[in-house]
Amino acid sequence: MIEINGLTKRYGDKTAVDGLTFSVHPGRVTGFLGPNGAGKSTTMRAILGLDRPDSGGVTVNGRSYVGLPRPMREVGALLDARAVHPRRTARNHLICIAQTNGIPPARVDEVLRLVGLESVARKRAGGFSLGMGQRLGIAVALLGDPKVLLFDEPVNGLDPEGIKWIRELMRSLAAEGRTVLVSSHLMSEMAQTADHLIVIGRGKLIADIGITEFVRQGSSVLVRVDEQDKLARRLTAAGADVQPGADGALIVTGLDSREIGKVALAAGVVLTELTPQRSLEEAYMNLTRDSIEFQASAA
Repeated sequence: MIEINGLTKRYGDKTAVDGLTFSVHPGRVTGFLGPNGAGKSTTMRAILGLDRPDSGGVTVNGRSYVGLPRPMREVGALLDARAVHPRRTARNHLICIAQTNGIPPARVDEVLRLVGLESVARKRAGGFSLGMGQRLGIAVALLGDPKVLLFDEPVNGLDPEGIKWIRELMRSLAAEGRTVLVSSHLMSEMAQTADHLIVIGRGKLIADIGITEFVRQGSSVLVRVDEQDKLARRLTAAGADVQPGADGALIVTGLDSREIGKVALAAGVVLTELTPQRSLEEAYMNLTRDSIEFQASAA
């Protein structure tokens, strides 16, 4: 279990993480989402003791990571798969890391088979493709057979077969009772992998919720009606957020289809279309709209 309590981290005058509090529980895959600059990488580095918080704290199974005698046996992490000497073979890279944590060589061969790199174990990592390098990074995370695992963009560079493999691997690890935290920008993968979501924006917690409930709460409804302005005013008064959509439609969040229908009936407005737009991507975009730090402008 990972517990983060009031975590704050500043870099100069920039606050990367601001009083963040949440827990990551075992037995499920927890997706860690947020726009670029939201503080996800800083939070994961703080969990691993790579960044020292200005205030607050992080524990892994009740202890600080830096106090663990053999950390790789308790926590495995994929943060940067490129962190490998290019002239080392895949096997030698893993052997060197294993020796620092008292992990036997037999485990090295085991994880090489597990990630599909057994046939290239004696090839230099500098010649690996992006996907092969990613598999090697995953092998490092699994090396100590840890109960807690952190993955940052684990499908980066993987082909469709590899994406399916890592998805099934993460779910099987959680099914074994392990704690699995996965950061990703690929909503399609999170929709198929995660059971629970932690969403942050500008260093603050936005949501800590099951994925099914998150999609239900954050999705929108496409509405078509002749008397747009009248209905938009009534929906806004009822607590909905109403935005213009394509071809004269209204995009409504904050009310479900049933509630929208009741508002329209009370207003005497005839609906010509009422279509729920339910997806993780839609829910995520609606929730984080005001937390995006880097926004491109239209040409």
